[in-house]
Amino acid sequence: MLITVDTGGTKTLVAGFLADGTIKTQTKFPTPKNQTEYITALQAAVSQVTGDDTTDAIVLALPGTIRDGVALWCNNLGWKDYDAQAALEAAFPGVPILVENDANLAGLSEARQLDQPVARPLYVTISTGIGAGLVVDGKIDAGMKHSEVGRALVEYNGKAQEWESFASGGAIYRHHGQYARDITDPDIWQDVAYRISRGFLAVIPIIQPDTIIIGGSMGTYFGGYSQQLIDILVDELPPHIPCPPIIAAKHPEEAVIYGCYYYALDELAAK
Repeated sequence: MLITVDTGGTKTLVAGFLADGTIKTQTKFPTPKNQTEYITALQAAVSQVTGDDTTDAIVLALPGTIRDGVALWCNNLGWKDYDAQAALEAAFPGVPILVENDANLAGLSEARQLDQPVARPLYVTISTGIGAGLVVDGKIDAGMKHSEVGRALVEYNGKAQEWESFASGGAIYRHHGQYARDITDPDIWQDVAYRISRGFLAVIPIIQPDTIIIGGSMGTYFGGYSQQLIDILVDELPPHIPCPPIIAAKHPEEAVIYGCYYYALDELAAK
């Protein structure tokens, strides 16, 4: 069984994939900020998911900058220079371990499941924070894999601020007191669209993706603000830079674990 782990700022999802790509079982637990507590909770979750099955590999997705298995910085967890690869290898001896950024993995999954494949899809997850993964010709783009789009400084309310500080799902909840699932007021959705648009107006001219895919909690409720967002971008982007198609993720809440699965197939086949 292939174990995939989507570590979020608030919860961690662990799923067990069978050889044919179907999920046999999955479980969730609140993500501890303490790294030792996190590993203990993960061990229990993996044991619950695998049962009597053999663990063929574990793919760990983390919300931050990852280099050679080390989490250099995970903003919403407060982790810095955490050697996640070594920690999992100690916790699961003899099991191959792969560690990658969560948005990169989600982007890989969603790119491969597009109805009409494109060369440069950009996946953006908007949830507790904001992350992005650029996929080029079906692979995570090596030149962009360490980017932190949510930390991009863009103008909002007259000053430069990190995009995720005012446009993430967490920021929207702090401002409006409502989760996306509870929003019904069109004026709030208009504000959501405006906040999200500020970052895209900076990102689109630089990356110029063929398609933008929005996932995370705000991807689940994309229909609430999609047309408002597109209208803003069409109106404000430079005339020579068209607004790319913007769509909701097929698996807005599970894109990461599916990405873990595809990533494992690629990496294990290459070894």
